[in-house]
Amino acid sequence: MDKLNAMAIFVRVVERGSFSAVAREMQTSQPTISKVLRALETKLGGKLIARSTRQLSLTDEGLRYYNECRQILAAVDAAEHSFQSGRETVAGNLRVGSSVSFGRLQIASRLPGFLKLYPQVHIDLQLSDQHQDLVTEGLDVTFRIGDLHDSGLIARHVGTTHRVTIAAPAYLNQHGQPRTPLELGAHNCLQFNLLNSQNLWVYQKDVQRHEVRIKGNAQSNNSEAIREMVLGGLGIALSPIWLFSEDLKAGRVTAILREYTAQSLPIHAVSPANRRQSARVKAFIDYMSQALDAAPELKPLR
Repeated sequence: MDKLNAMAIFVRVVERGSFSAVAREMQTSQPTISKVLRALETKLGGKLIARSTRQLSLTDEGLRYYNECRQILAAVDAAEHSFQSGRETVAGNLRVGSSVSFGRLQIASRLPGFLKLYPQVHIDLQLSDQHQDLVTEGLDVTFRIGDLHDSGLIARHVGTTHRVTIAAPAYLNQHGQPRTPLELGAHNCLQFNLLNSQNLWVYQKDVQRHEVRIKGNAQSNNSEAIREMVLGGLGIALSPIWLFSEDLKAGRVTAILREYTAQSLPIHAVSPANRRQSARVKAFIDYMSQALDAAPELKPLR
Protein backbone atom coordinates (compact mmCIF):
# COMPACT_ATOMS: atom_id res chain seq x y z
CA MET A 1 0.00 0.00 0.00
CA ASP A 2 1.21 3.48 -0.90
CA LYS A 3 0.67 5.08 2.50
CA LEU A 4 1.18 8.67 1.33
CA ASN A 5 -1.39 8.20 -1.43
CA ALA A 6 -3.77 6.57 1.06
CA MET A 7 -3.36 9.51 3.42
CA ALA A 8 -4.13 11.94 0.58
CA ILE A 9 -7.27 9.98 -0.34
CA PHE A 10 -8.37 9.92 3.29
CA VAL A 11 -7.97 13.69 3.59
CA ARG A 12 -9.96 14.29 0.39
CA VAL A 13 -12.77 11.99 1.55
CA VAL A 14 -13.01 13.95 4.80
CA GLU A 15 -12.98 17.30 2.99
CA ARG A 16 -15.55 16.29 0.37
CA GLY A 17 -17.65 14.13 2.72
CA SER A 18 -18.20 11.60 -0.04
CA PHE A 19 -16.44 8.52 -1.40
CA SER A 20 -18.08 8.93 -4.80
CA ALA A 21 -17.08 12.60 -5.11
CA VAL A 22 -13.42 11.72 -4.51
CA ALA A 23 -13.70 8.81 -6.93
CA ARG A 24 -14.91 11.20 -9.63
CA GLU A 25 -12.09 13.63 -8.83
CA MET A 26 -9.49 10.89 -9.15
CA GLN A 27 -11.22 9.26 -12.14
CA THR A 28 -11.57 5.93 -10.39
CA SER A 29 -14.39 3.95 -8.78
CA GLN A 30 -16.00 4.27 -5.36
CA PRO A 31 -15.11 0.67 -4.42
CA THR A 32 -11.46 1.47 -5.13
CA ILE A 33 -11.55 4.45 -2.75
CA SER A 34 -13.29 2.32 -0.09
CA LYS A 35 -10.69 -0.42 -0.52
CA VAL A 36 -7.81 2.03 0.01
CA LEU A 37 -9.35 3.38 3.21
CA ARG A 38 -10.11 -0.10 4.58
CA ALA A 39 -6.50 -1.06 3.97
CA LEU A 40 -5.33 2.11 5.74
CA GLU A 41 -7.58 1.37 8.73
CA THR A 42 -6.26 -2.20 8.86
CA LYS A 43 -2.68 -0.93 8.81
CA LEU A 44 -3.42 1.54 11.61
CA GLY A 45 -5.44 -0.96 13.61
CA GLY A 46 -8.59 1.10 14.10
CA LYS A 47 -11.52 2.89 12.50
CA LEU A 48 -11.01 6.33 10.96
CA ILE A 49 -14.50 6.95 9.63
CA ALA A 50 -17.85 6.00 11.11
CA ARG A 51 -19.94 5.22 8.05
CA SER A 52 -23.71 5.64 7.88
CA THR A 53 -26.25 5.68 5.10
CA ARG A 54 -26.52 9.50 5.17
CA GLN A 55 -23.13 10.92 6.03
CA LEU A 56 -19.54 10.26 7.00
CA SER A 57 -18.22 11.24 10.40
CA LEU A 58 -14.76 10.91 11.87
CA THR A 59 -13.97 8.85 14.93
CA ASP A 60 -11.90 10.60 17.61
CA GLU A 61 -8.84 8.75 16.34
CA GLY A 62 -9.80 9.64 12.77
CA LEU A 63 -9.97 13.36 13.59
CA ARG A 64 -6.50 13.30 15.15
CA TYR A 65 -5.13 11.35 12.19
CA TYR A 66 -6.79 13.73 9.71
CA ASN A 67 -5.11 16.78 11.28
CA GLU A 68 -1.73 15.01 11.30
CA CYS A 69 -2.16 13.89 7.69
CA ARG A 70 -2.87 17.45 6.57
CA GLN A 71 0.36 18.63 8.16
CA ILE A 72 2.38 15.79 6.63
CA LEU A 73 0.93 16.29 3.15
CA ALA A 74 1.50 20.04 3.35
CA ALA A 75 5.14 19.42 4.32
CA VAL A 76 5.62 17.00 1.40
CA ASP A 77 3.99 19.46 -0.98
CA ALA A 78 6.21 22.29 0.26
CA ALA A 79 9.34 20.14 -0.12
CA GLU A 80 8.43 19.25 -3.70
CA HIS A 81 7.69 22.88 -4.51
CA SER A 82 11.03 23.96 -3.05
CA PHE A 83 12.84 21.39 -5.20
CA GLN A 84 10.88 22.28 -8.33
CA SER A 85 10.89 26.04 -7.76
CA GLY A 86 10.83 27.85 -11.06
CA ARG A 87 10.17 24.66 -13.02
CA GLU A 88 6.60 23.78 -12.05
CA THR A 89 4.39 23.14 -15.06
CA VAL A 90 1.05 24.91 -15.38
CA ALA A 91 -1.03 21.79 -15.79
CA GLY A 92 -3.62 19.60 -14.10
CA ASN A 93 -7.15 19.93 -12.75
CA LEU A 94 -8.36 23.32 -11.55
CA ARG A 95 -11.67 23.55 -9.69
CA VAL A 96 -13.02 27.12 -9.79
CA GLY A 97 -16.03 28.57 -7.97
CA SER A 98 -18.12 31.68 -8.57
CA SER A 99 -21.60 33.12 -8.26
CA VAL A 100 -23.82 32.14 -11.18
CA SER A 101 -24.05 35.48 -13.01
CA PHE A 102 -20.45 36.59 -12.50
CA GLY A 103 -19.16 33.14 -13.39
CA ARG A 104 -21.24 32.93 -16.55
CA LEU A 105 -20.61 36.47 -17.80
CA GLN A 106 -17.11 37.23 -16.54
CA ILE A 107 -15.33 33.93 -15.88
CA ALA A 108 -16.63 31.41 -18.41
CA SER A 109 -16.28 33.86 -21.29
CA ARG A 110 -12.55 34.23 -20.53
CA LEU A 111 -11.70 30.55 -20.17
CA PRO A 112 -10.91 30.04 -23.89
CA GLY A 113 -8.15 32.65 -23.68
CA PHE A 114 -6.66 31.11 -20.55
CA LEU A 115 -6.79 27.54 -21.88
CA LYS A 116 -5.20 28.64 -25.14
CA LEU A 117 -2.20 29.80 -23.10
CA TYR A 118 -2.25 26.75 -20.81
CA PRO A 119 -3.69 23.79 -22.75
CA GLN A 120 -2.60 21.25 -20.12
CA VAL A 121 -5.01 22.67 -17.53
CA HIS A 122 -8.48 21.14 -17.13
CA ILE A 123 -11.03 23.48 -15.52
CA ASP A 124 -14.11 22.46 -13.54
CA LEU A 125 -16.22 25.63 -13.12
CA GLN A 126 -18.71 25.37 -10.25
CA LEU A 127 -21.37 28.10 -10.13
CA SER A 128 -23.60 28.76 -7.14
CA ASP A 129 -25.32 31.76 -5.62
CA GLN A 130 -24.97 30.19 -2.17
CA HIS A 131 -21.84 30.61 -0.06
CA GLN A 132 -19.24 28.15 -1.36
CA ASP A 133 -17.06 26.42 1.23
CA LEU A 134 -13.72 25.94 -0.49
CA VAL A 135 -12.60 22.94 1.55
CA THR A 136 -15.79 20.86 1.59
CA GLU A 137 -16.47 21.56 -2.09
CA GLY A 138 -12.88 20.92 -3.12
CA LEU A 139 -12.36 24.32 -4.75
CA ASP A 140 -8.88 25.56 -5.61
CA VAL A 141 -10.05 29.14 -6.02
CA THR A 142 -13.36 30.99 -5.93
CA PHE A 143 -14.37 34.54 -6.80
CA ARG A 144 -16.28 36.52 -4.19
CA ILE A 145 -17.89 39.92 -4.58
CA GLY A 146 -18.22 42.10 -1.50
CA ASP A 147 -16.36 42.43 1.78
CA LEU A 148 -14.69 39.27 3.07
CA HIS A 149 -15.45 38.08 6.59
CA ASP A 150 -13.37 34.87 6.73
CA SER A 151 -9.82 35.74 7.75
CA GLY A 152 -8.69 32.13 7.40
CA LEU A 153 -8.41 32.38 3.60
CA ILE A 154 -5.83 33.58 1.11
CA ALA A 155 -7.46 36.46 -0.77
CA ARG A 156 -6.22 38.61 -3.64
CA HIS A 157 -8.08 41.70 -4.84
CA VAL A 158 -8.62 41.20 -8.59
CA GLY A 159 -11.14 43.89 -9.47
CA THR A 160 -14.01 46.11 -8.44
CA THR A 161 -17.72 45.83 -9.17
CA HIS A 162 -19.01 49.33 -9.82
CA ARG A 163 -22.77 49.58 -9.46
CA VAL A 164 -25.40 51.70 -11.12
CA THR A 165 -29.00 52.58 -10.27
CA ILE A 166 -31.04 51.38 -13.18
CA ALA A 167 -34.59 51.08 -14.51
CA ALA A 168 -36.40 50.40 -17.77
CA PRO A 169 -37.81 53.39 -19.70
CA ALA A 170 -41.30 51.89 -19.33
CA TYR A 171 -41.05 52.05 -15.52
CA LEU A 172 -39.70 55.61 -15.53
CA ASN A 173 -42.37 56.79 -17.97
CA GLN A 174 -45.08 55.45 -15.67
CA HIS A 175 -43.66 56.34 -12.25
CA GLY A 176 -41.26 59.19 -12.90
CA GLN A 177 -37.52 59.40 -12.37
CA PRO A 178 -36.05 59.97 -8.89
CA ARG A 179 -33.60 62.86 -8.77
CA THR A 180 -32.07 62.13 -5.36
CA PRO A 181 -31.48 58.93 -3.37
CA LEU A 182 -34.11 60.08 -0.86
CA GLU A 183 -36.77 59.92 -3.60
CA LEU A 184 -36.11 56.18 -4.02
CA GLY A 185 -38.27 55.67 -0.93
CA ALA A 186 -41.33 56.39 -3.07
CA HIS A 187 -40.39 53.82 -5.73
CA ASN A 188 -40.57 50.06 -6.16
CA CYS A 189 -36.96 48.96 -5.57
CA LEU A 190 -35.81 45.43 -6.31
CA GLN A 191 -33.57 43.76 -3.74
CA PHE A 192 -30.66 41.41 -4.38
CA ASN A 193 -30.93 39.58 -1.07
CA LEU A 194 -27.51 37.94 -0.79
CA LEU A 195 -25.84 41.19 0.29
CA ASN A 196 -25.70 42.01 4.00
CA SER A 197 -27.03 45.51 3.25
CA GLN A 198 -29.68 44.36 0.78
CA ASN A 199 -32.24 47.06 1.65
CA LEU A 200 -29.74 49.83 2.43
CA TRP A 201 -28.46 51.63 -0.66
CA VAL A 202 -25.47 53.91 -0.08
CA TYR A 203 -24.36 56.78 -2.30
CA GLN A 204 -21.86 59.59 -2.17
CA LYS A 205 -21.92 63.02 -3.78
CA ASP A 206 -18.91 65.25 -3.24
CA VAL A 207 -18.07 64.47 0.41
CA GLN A 208 -21.61 63.79 1.57
CA ARG A 209 -22.84 60.24 2.19
CA HIS A 210 -26.46 59.39 1.39
CA GLU A 211 -28.18 56.29 2.79
CA VAL A 212 -31.68 55.21 1.92
CA ARG A 213 -33.76 52.26 3.10
CA ILE A 214 -35.54 50.93 0.06
CA LYS A 215 -38.61 48.74 -0.26
CA GLY A 216 -40.28 46.84 -3.07
CA ASN A 217 -42.54 43.95 -3.95
CA ALA A 218 -39.87 41.59 -5.36
CA GLN A 219 -36.42 40.32 -4.50
CA SER A 220 -34.09 37.50 -5.58
CA ASN A 221 -30.85 35.75 -4.69
CA ASN A 222 -29.83 35.75 -8.38
CA SER A 223 -28.68 38.94 -10.10
CA GLU A 224 -29.83 37.80 -13.54
CA ALA A 225 -33.35 37.36 -12.15
CA ILE A 226 -33.15 40.98 -10.94
CA ARG A 227 -32.09 41.97 -14.46
CA GLU A 228 -35.17 40.30 -15.95
CA MET A 229 -37.41 42.13 -13.45
CA VAL A 230 -35.84 45.46 -14.42
CA LEU A 231 -36.20 44.73 -18.15
CA GLY A 232 -39.84 43.87 -17.52
CA GLY A 233 -40.45 47.31 -16.03
CA LEU A 234 -41.11 46.06 -12.50
CA GLY A 235 -38.90 48.51 -10.64
CA ILE A 236 -35.52 50.08 -9.94
CA ALA A 237 -32.35 48.11 -9.09
CA LEU A 238 -28.89 48.91 -7.79
CA SER A 239 -26.83 46.43 -9.80
CA PRO A 240 -23.35 45.79 -11.22
CA ILE A 241 -22.60 47.69 -14.41
CA TRP A 242 -21.27 44.47 -15.96
CA LEU A 243 -24.70 42.88 -15.61
CA PHE A 244 -26.41 45.62 -17.67
CA SER A 245 -23.59 46.77 -19.98
CA GLU A 246 -25.24 45.52 -23.19
CA ASP A 247 -28.69 46.72 -22.08
CA LEU A 248 -27.30 50.22 -21.46
CA LYS A 249 -25.75 50.34 -24.92
CA ALA A 250 -29.00 49.16 -26.52
CA GLY A 251 -31.16 51.61 -24.56
CA ARG A 252 -33.20 48.85 -22.92
CA VAL A 253 -32.46 50.41 -19.53
CA THR A 254 -31.57 53.86 -18.23
CA ALA A 255 -28.94 54.70 -15.62
CA ILE A 256 -30.37 57.17 -13.11
CA LEU A 257 -28.92 59.19 -10.23
CA ARG A 258 -25.74 59.51 -12.27
CA GLU A 259 -24.45 62.44 -10.21
CA TYR A 260 -24.42 60.18 -7.12
CA THR A 261 -21.73 57.50 -6.83
CA ALA A 262 -23.12 54.18 -5.65
CA GLN A 263 -21.08 52.11 -3.20
CA SER A 264 -18.80 49.74 -5.13
CA LEU A 265 -17.89 46.17 -4.14
CA PRO A 266 -14.46 44.51 -4.21
CA ILE A 267 -13.84 41.30 -6.17
CA HIS A 268 -11.46 38.80 -4.57
CA ALA A 269 -9.94 35.55 -5.76
CA VAL A 270 -9.96 33.36 -2.65
CA SER A 271 -8.02 30.16 -1.94
CA PRO A 272 -7.84 27.82 1.10
CA ALA A 273 -5.18 28.89 3.57
CA ASN A 274 -4.03 25.33 4.27
CA ARG A 275 -3.32 24.49 0.64
CA ARG A 276 -0.30 25.75 -1.25
CA GLN A 277 -1.23 27.63 -4.39
CA SER A 278 -0.08 25.58 -7.35
CA ALA A 279 1.37 27.07 -10.52
CA ARG A 280 -1.98 26.62 -12.28
CA VAL A 281 -3.86 28.48 -9.51
CA LYS A 282 -1.37 31.36 -9.60
CA ALA A 283 -1.46 31.51 -13.40
CA PHE A 284 -5.26 31.50 -13.42
CA ILE A 285 -5.56 34.27 -10.82
CA ASP A 286 -2.94 36.36 -12.63
CA TYR A 287 -4.76 35.91 -15.93
CA MET A 288 -8.18 36.75 -14.50
CA SER A 289 -6.82 39.78 -12.61
CA GLN A 290 -5.38 41.25 -15.82
CA ALA A 291 -8.51 40.41 -17.83
CA LEU A 292 -10.89 41.94 -15.29
CA ASP A 293 -8.71 45.04 -14.97
CA ALA A 294 -8.98 45.60 -18.73
CA ALA A 295 -12.73 44.83 -19.00
CA PRO A 296 -14.68 47.98 -19.98
CA GLU A 297 -17.85 46.68 -18.28
CA LEU A 298 -16.01 46.73 -14.94
CA LYS A 299 -15.16 50.43 -15.28
CA PRO A 300 -17.34 53.19 -13.82
CA LEU A 301 -19.85 54.79 -16.17
CA ARG A 302 -18.62 58.00 -17.75
